[in-house]
Amino acid sequence: MAIHPARYPACLDVDYPQKLDRLTTFFRPILVIPIGIILILLPASSGISIQVGETLGNSGSAIAIATALMIVFRQRYPRWWFDFARELVRFSARIGAYLLLLTDQYPSTVDEQSVHLEIDYPDAKRDLNRWLPLVKWFLAIPHYIVLAVLAIIALFAVVFAWFAILITGRYPRALFDFVVGVDRWCLRVTAYAFLLVTDLYPPFSLS
Repeated sequence: MAIHPARYPACLDVDYPQKLDRLTTFFRPILVIPIGIILILLPASSGISIQVGETLGNSGSAIAIATALMIVFRQRYPRWWFDFARELVRFSARIGAYLLLLTDQYPSTVDEQSVHLEIDYPDAKRDLNRWLPLVKWFLAIPHYIVLAVLAIIALFAVVFAWFAILITGRYPRALFDFVVGVDRWCLRVTAYAFLLVTDLYPPFSLS
């Protein structure tokens, strides 16, 4: 049965900015460096994301493996463990939105700002099959392939948007929606294959 994207247990939305600052947009690759360093020093719990331009690193792999083992052997997903992973993904999303020119707000380590990301906390015994964590990374391979192509297109979209913002002060709405859509798709795959918070297979959708 198809899963409607709006009902998926991991959701992302970014407020569309009516006007963007040309000066900070021009220097964005430099301005993002300090907060980017902070993110790098934290365990990377996001699986695949164009937000920070990285795949699952060693720290993120360790978190995903540990979570899988917890579900397989104990059928548990500790709430503090989930909260930490969710807040780390939220922080990463704010940095990603800033880097991708979706917002002028410098990423906060606490406040939601214009990036709204929600992940539902699962009941491990009721909502999660204890054996699926062993194969979810494999089942998500079709998504990796599609997302690799979409990420390349999104990169060109961001470059085009950079020039558009410098000239007009606005992010073309179609490009904005596309980049946010790719990030939304990445989040769903991350929630399914690496955070392991749901057994619902991610929809092939940007919306």
